[in-house]
Amino acid sequence: MRLPDSAHTERPWRIHEFVQDFELADVWSFRTPGAGPGDFPVMLDAIRTSGGFARQAPPVRFLFAVRWALGALLGWDRPATGLGSRVQPLRDRLPNDLRDTVGASERNGSPFTPVYRLENEDVRELANGTVHGVMHLGWAPSADGGHELRMAVLVRPNGLRGRLYMAFIAPFRHLIVYPMLARQWERAWRERGARTATGS
Repeated sequence: MRLPDSAHTERPWRIHEFVQDFELADVWSFRTPGAGPGDFPVMLDAIRTSGGFARQAPPVRFLFAVRWALGALLGWDRPATGLGSRVQPLRDRLPNDLRDTVGASERNGSPFTPVYRLENEDVRELANGTVHGVMHLGWAPSADGGHELRMAVLVRPNGLRGRLYMAFIAPFRHLIVYPMLARQWERAWRERGARTATGS
């Protein structure tokens, strides 16, 4: 479910310290019925067990295949456009207490590079010729008295090209990618619960 920006900006997460020059593009929630305040690592493990970003629904895989093909054709994904080349990695902004919370190699099939992980936050980034993007997963109280996963996407568009790109892909994000991602991740939570109940 799509949420207002305040569902992200009003939470006391560490990410706010490092992204003042980024724009908040999307905030989305994922239902995790029965979850408690300490279940964020359990949810992340459920996502990894379900295949993470590497196992998407066919429509989402198709959209990403088209995106990668366009990137190859137009040069959006050349090494010179990425982290450490065109843009400074967000990891370089971190204070010492966050630098060793995750290894940069822990990608798990995702195009995103890990930045840091805490008991209620998981942050990843990517950069190409269109944007420098950050995906923030946060663990927050839900309306039913439990806890839920929230995803915020923050971007720094690369000039007019980046802004046009973000505007073009917005309908695909909101109508296809995020709803299907929600079904995948919410199913991962439910199936984790079933496995726990059966002792498997």
